[in-house]
Amino acid sequence: MKKVLVTGANGMLGQDLCPILEGNGYYVVRTDVDTMDITNFDNVEAVLNSEAPDIVVHCAAYTNVDKAEEDLETARLINATGTENLAKVCGANNITLVYVSTDYVFNGENTVPYLPTDKADPVNNYGLTKWEGEEAVRKYCEKYFITRTSWLYGIHGRNFVETMISLADKPELKVVDDQTGCPTWTVELANGIVKLLAADNFGTYHVCGSGVTTWYGFAKEIFEFAGLDVNLKPCATNEFPRPAKRPHYSVMQNGGICRDWKDALNDYMELRKQEVTV
Repeated sequence: MKKVLVTGANGMLGQDLCPILEGNGYYVVRTDVDTMDITNFDNVEAVLNSEAPDIVVHCAAYTNVDKAEEDLETARLINATGTENLAKVCGANNITLVYVSTDYVFNGENTVPYLPTDKADPVNNYGLTKWEGEEAVRKYCEKYFITRTSWLYGIHGRNFVETMISLADKPELKVVDDQTGCPTWTVELANGIVKLLAADNFGTYHVCGSGVTTWYGFAKEIFEFAGLDVNLKPCATNEFPRPAKRPHYSVMQNGGICRDWKDALNDYMELRKQEVTV
């Protein structure tokens, strides 16, 4: 039985990933900031030497996209330095490293889905620091999977789906319709990571929902699946200025790793109903 150490195990992705890994026959060691400080190299080295995992799945990250614009130092410490610390230890000990990255490494100027080999050109600090993390993984590890995902939502954390449902009773709800991407359920990402580990073909992958939509289109489907009648209106990005620039087009070619985003959302909404009624 292979041992997998998961960073950020208490996060939205980690809480779905750990039981899915266990269900696929892995022995899972859960870590979070209270048990391993990824920004401290000595601590990372001590924990990995003690646990001696075969695989590390690195879910921990600084994910506040807007706040990263004013606090690049902290974002870089966690996303770049933290990842570099893990990569150094994993590389030196022949441990496979899975690094969860983002569509925000791209500038959004494409008109066709991004391939894993396409050039990165982040337009905000969050994307920049995640890209720096990718580069550290490539530099220090021979055995790695970089898994770029996008528009992530899950039952265990704050996300777009829950935000939309919480705003459903507004007289009018405007949602951006000129940013295009691939919504991804945490369970789909977790299952995609398991598939990659089984295939054992190292490299960079896009592990995101299949298909394409805008935030407005995403919201429309959420309300339809939830059976909510909402006065939803499309709007432009410039109507809601944010500190961090967003790529207008961050659709990624996933090679069939994940299902259609609508099918995944339907399953999420069904699960959500069960959680709410329990």
